[in-house]
Amino acid sequence: MGKPIVAIVGRPNVGKSTLFNIFANSRISIVEDTPGVTRDRLYATAEWLDHEFMMVDTGGIEIMNADAIAVSIRQQAQIAIREADVILFVCDARAGITSEDAEVAKLLRQSKKPIVLAINKADSPKQEMSIYEFYNLGIGEPIPVSAANHLGLGDLLDSVVSKFAEKNTFGEIDDDDEIKVALIGRPNVGKSSIFNALVGQERSIVSNVAGTTRDAIDTQVVREGQKYLFIDTAGMRRKAKIDEPIEKYSIMRSLRAVDRSDVVLMVFDAVEGVTDQDKKIVGYAHEAGKAIILVVNKWDLYEKDNTSTLRYTEMLRNELVFLQYAPVVYVSAVTKQRIHRLPEVISYVAEQNAMRVATSVLNQVIEDAIAINPPPSEHGKRLKILYVTQVKIKPPTFVIFVNDPEIMHFSYQRYLENKLREAFGFEGTPIQMIIRGKNEED
Repeated sequence: MGKPIVAIVGRPNVGKSTLFNIFANSRISIVEDTPGVTRDRLYATAEWLDHEFMMVDTGGIEIMNADAIAVSIRQQAQIAIREADVILFVCDARAGITSEDAEVAKLLRQSKKPIVLAINKADSPKQEMSIYEFYNLGIGEPIPVSAANHLGLGDLLDSVVSKFAEKNTFGEIDDDDEIKVALIGRPNVGKSSIFNALVGQERSIVSNVAGTTRDAIDTQVVREGQKYLFIDTAGMRRKAKIDEPIEKYSIMRSLRAVDRSDVVLMVFDAVEGVTDQDKKIVGYAHEAGKAIILVVNKWDLYEKDNTSTLRYTEMLRNELVFLQYAPVVYVSAVTKQRIHRLPEVISYVAEQNAMRVATSVLNQVIEDAIAINPPPSEHGKRLKILYVTQVKIKPPTFVIFVNDPEIMHFSYQRYLENKLREAFGFEGTPIQMIIRGKNEED
């Protein structure tokens, strides 16, 4: 059985994200006093009275606003409503019923879904008395709550779980063999457009305004029997350019998305090339041991000749010297050029990231490498490599036991890494090596 889905909806700035954070027991959604901060759907698992369910936070619905971003937010909220088993409609006790509330209520009634009506900011007797007017929305019994003061939340959750059907048929993807893929990069390089092309629906808001995607978005997809969880993330800016408090949360969320992932798609703008910020962003993924694919987007806008791809790849290798192992895919999110290749490459590098090598085979490769190029001496003492074993995957991690770790030179360690790559591939994944003395325990 799949988890029931509860979508939190309402107009901007009524406290939806604050409620979401409380129920999810973590600061997942961006909370600011600025209306319209939460722009995309956000998912988190919540639990109440032995009921586990998926909460979906949405952007504020502005029925009257014809602005392009407002229209996109409205569309995203409508998708969340369609996905939901139960809708949690949030209004503001202090503001009373607004024309926007009435229009949202009309939209929700048309959905034919079970609805729970929460009247937030009811933190005084006067506001609690004012909730009765919300019966006029025709949604059902209004439940007074105060997200800021954690009042009435138990009653609200009781009402939510009471709406769950005894048997729900919502299909949930088993994540045992699911590949988690995070799309990262600077703002406006086309991450959301690539994300939408990969998942096959307008899942993340796409616009030409840099930084539109402020939250990490998860979508599960099955392609040719392989399960993927695609995570679109906020574009990351240099710290000096973070003017809004919400951008700080966005960066932390993007880095957490990398931590959650198995594979990272590092998206570049073909015309702009590699920036210092790009190096920092993908460097974080490298240090985290994630499989990495370098995705050069907007290739349709790049002036090309017969050697463009080779020259551009050489430039990437020179700029990102620590990522020699990462495959490069040239795409156009607009024309869909080569987007279809990404799932295949994702599956391949995920497999490489999770590769385990038998100890006997591993030591044979190392012995052959030593025979070709013996370890150097330092201060009159020659390095002896005694034994190698793989202790971890994701990323492949090896412990090399030597006579004296102090004389293992970085260049020789790199030589051994290259020999392992020659023998086993490990394409798209970093390799970690731990140097231990012969008397040190694992």
